[in-house]
This record gives sequence, structure tokens and C-alpha cells, in this order.
Amino acid sequence: MVASHWSNTNMETGKMTRQNVVQVHYSDEQWNAVDAAIDALIAALDPALVALSTEDRQRVVKMGDGSQAFCRQALDVMTENAGLMPRDFDLDEMRRDLASHDALNTRLVRLTRLMEKMRHTDMALGSDAMVAALEGYAFLKAAGKAEGVDALKQLLGRRFEGQGVRTQAPAAG
Repeated sequence: MVASHWSNTNMETGKMTRQNVVQVHYSDEQWNAVDAAIDALIAALDPALVALSTEDRQRVVKMGDGSQAFCRQALDVMTENAGLMPRDFDLDEMRRDLASHDALNTRLVRLTRLMEKMRHTDMALGSDAMVAALEGYAFLKAAGKAEGVDALKQLLGRRFEGQGVRTQAPAAG
């Protein structure tokens, strides 16, 4: 989906070279299919997901990477010694929690990779559009002097108001 078509400024001419990083564009029908897949994913996962408040997220005991081995070993030892455990201690629930944690984490890794690629693609699409807009604006500034596009150039030029070359104030001595 993404090719290496980055723009660069040619140092000799000062002109920007063309860029087209993202070359695949979905139709409305394809985006509808993506939306339907996201809706299906939400419907499938939502019953098992919780939303913790900021306070809850700060307060909850967290199981990091180092703690996973401890939890698994604790489950094994407690299972071996179930007779020593309080009657209301639910080993099966702990086992289900760990299994669900593993299953959710597997999907989380996949979705995180997908989200990262989506963010990169969004950035590249914005870059493609910005480079094209800059190139078109530069062309209009140079070639449109006698073409009656002054109002359009002025409108587009508002994006760059206040961004001219700035001179530094002399240092107080």
C-alpha cells in the first residue's frame, strides 16, 4: 500500500520534488466494509471489555511482564495445594482470567500493529496532500501572475501569514 515516493527539496533548484507515498485509495464501498468489520469487532468484544476510570487505573494492581510468571506459578502451586486454599477462593476464575488475559493480549498486539500502520498511513496521506498543495501554491504564485488568480493566491497565502523570515533582535549588551 505504501511505496517510497517521498518528496525532497532539490538543493540546486530549491524546488520540491513530487511525492506520492500512499497510492491505494479505498472506494466508499470498501470503507463501508471496513466500518462493518469494526462494528463486528466492537460487538464481539464489547461484552467482555471494561472501562476503568482514571482513579481505578491508578489504584488497580497491575500484572506486568515480570508478574506473569509469578501469577502462573502461583496458580500451579495453589492448584497442587487446593486443599489448603480457602473454600471461597475460586481457582477456576483465576485460570479463566489468565486464559482470557492471554487471548486478549494476542489480539491487542495485532490491533496495536494495525493502529500503528493506520497512524503512519494517515501521516503519509496528510503529507501527500500538503506537498501537493505546496507545489500547486508555488506554481500559482509563479505562473499565475497574469492569469487573474490574485484573489486565490491571497486566500491560499493566508496559511503562511506571519511565517516570513524573522530577524532576531540584537542582543542587549
